[in-house]
Amino acid sequence: MSRFSRDRRVFFFEEPIHEGAEAYLRVSECSKSGVYVCTPVLPHRLTATSAAEEQKRMLDDLIGEHHIIRYAAWYYTPMAREFSRHLRPQVTVYDCMDELSAFAGAPPAMKANEQELFAHADLVFTGGTTLYEAKRKQHDLVYAFPSSVDVAHFAKARALNTEPEDQRVIPFPRIGYAGVIDERMDVALLSQIAGLKQDWHYVMLGPVVKIDPAILPKAANIHYLGMKQYADLPAYFSGWKIGLLPFALNESTRYISPTKTPEYLAAGLRVVSTPIRDVVTPYGDLGLAAIANNASDFVRVAERQMTGLPSSDFQARVDLFLAQSSWEKTWNAMNELMVNSADSKQVSAGVKGGRLASVAHV
Repeated sequence: MSRFSRDRRVFFFEEPIHEGAEAYLRVSECSKSGVYVCTPVLPHRLTATSAAEEQKRMLDDLIGEHHIIRYAAWYYTPMAREFSRHLRPQVTVYDCMDELSAFAGAPPAMKANEQELFAHADLVFTGGTTLYEAKRKQHDLVYAFPSSVDVAHFAKARALNTEPEDQRVIPFPRIGYAGVIDERMDVALLSQIAGLKQDWHYVMLGPVVKIDPAILPKAANIHYLGMKQYADLPAYFSGWKIGLLPFALNESTRYISPTKTPEYLAAGLRVVSTPIRDVVTPYGDLGLAAIANNASDFVRVAERQMTGLPSSDFQARVDLFLAQSSWEKTWNAMNELMVNSADSKQVSAGVKGGRLASVAHV
């Protein structure tokens, strides 16, 4: 069996948006990747049952329109079971990136849907080692795939000398954060650090979601620049001294494996993080990231890192580690597991041939 998505169609079924009075599926094909992005558009004030029924109808219409017969179903959220449990894919993958039930505003049905997904999935992938330890007893085939990184993309930051306009006016030295700003961020820690070192400037990239923006610390040296395109991140990182991971220690961060850790390192930045388990191990244990328990720790560690560039020895150790963390390597490993699973099921069922025609991400 060939690779699943390199020479096959990929349909990414997004979370619904609510607008207008008519339900329909908005489909666009990405010009770069060829992925079909499918966005359910639902009217306002639909009940949860009606919303699931509409999405099921849209999904079935999509499958019929594109004559999809053999496919893999790849789940990012258990809530997609509400409209897709009737599907019969050749392979079902649950890509468990986080403990979603611990997030603010998580639907009450999240845990029940996850248990159902565990019962039907052929493979479970987890986004980090801590999450793997939490899930490995719930399914026979659970595999840990910690955050990977496009090294070549982020390494551009090491050589760039032209910065985005909205960052260019911010004084040096700069410490940056890139990611969603939500209940996982320790806003009190950010405020304390900014107060202790008022001559440092903190660049915050990313959307503010699920929290009231009014609770975010306001200071002359904290700069919220909003959401940025992935392609532009190296240009922003090029103007920073340190990549910051200011996560709170709570239920919503217990299992996270921040993708920004390897991205910061690939960009040539030093990293300072609160003691998130999947940052402490392996990054802290290997001396690739500094761990700070409080604002005073952070300032003390960051002051040492502010002087000069990372040594050639440090950068060599970073590059050696990141060479094992590419998305290409991760996908090849995932693909092999999917192929083996599909082949095994076909043999058990007495089916010959039957390559996958599509991968549906839901």
